[in-house]
Amino acid sequence: MKVIRNINEMQQIVKDLKIQGKEIGFVPTMGFLHEGHISLIERARNENDLVVTSIFVNPLQFGPNEDFDQYPRDFERDERLARERGTDILFYPSAEAMYPKGAGTVMKVTSRTDVLCGEKRPGHFDGVVTVLTKLFHIIQPDRAYFGLKDAQQVAVVDDLIRSYFFPVELVACPTVREEDGLAKSSRNVNLSTEERKAAPKLYEHLLSARKLAEEGADVETVRSQLLSELDQMALGETDYVQILSYPGLEAVQTFDQPTIIALAYRFQKARLIDNIIIR
Repeated sequence: MKVIRNINEMQQIVKDLKIQGKEIGFVPTMGFLHEGHISLIERARNENDLVVTSIFVNPLQFGPNEDFDQYPRDFERDERLARERGTDILFYPSAEAMYPKGAGTVMKVTSRTDVLCGEKRPGHFDGVVTVLTKLFHIIQPDRAYFGLKDAQQVAVVDDLIRSYFFPVELVACPTVREEDGLAKSSRNVNLSTEERKAAPKLYEHLLSARKLAEEGADVETVRSQLLSELDQMALGETDYVQILSYPGLEAVQTFDQPTIIALAYRFQKARLIDNIIIR
């Protein structure tokens, strides 16, 4: 595995790979890799000639009350995991390289962001699409891999690719879960023992909501039932429960189209998100 820090060097490598007709699978991350990232790397390994994983803690994704400096970083660990799971090139640029004149030109997202987590994180997805546009131009991947745990991000990336005609196939991968159903997340370590025992109920309640929808219940009935079940957990508070079209993320009245049932629940020291998509 090669570790590339220089953008020009990365672009030259990509140019040579394209001449050879190699297909590139790309897994963009902000590092501190966990099982979810690993599953993306492994799938990319199976579907492409070459896998590029990027590690870049993007400052544009952090709001004024979100501590960019405290975001966990462990490059040596990430490098080992990426190598073990099949990454061919680990792209690790600096902020100065990615933004040589500060933020410079930034992009603005105008759809799919005023709901779910984006509703309370103005500007977050502007940072996401800005850095992904840069990375897509540098890496020129044939396929880009994202986890559906952050389904809103997948929806925004889908719109980015379609709007700017990137020749990239978006591969949305299922949420990776613990044996008890809890969606894997670096935030899970912040749960107390009691909270960790209760946290799998988030997914259980989502499954119950899907069953209710499949039995013919309307959207408001499903939402009300899910809210009631979350309130009964009594170990934290519900941040939101939303039922929307997917990937359009628009309000729906019925389940006659692909629909996402999504929630965010705030424990004492961890805010967890999860979702289920009804096709």
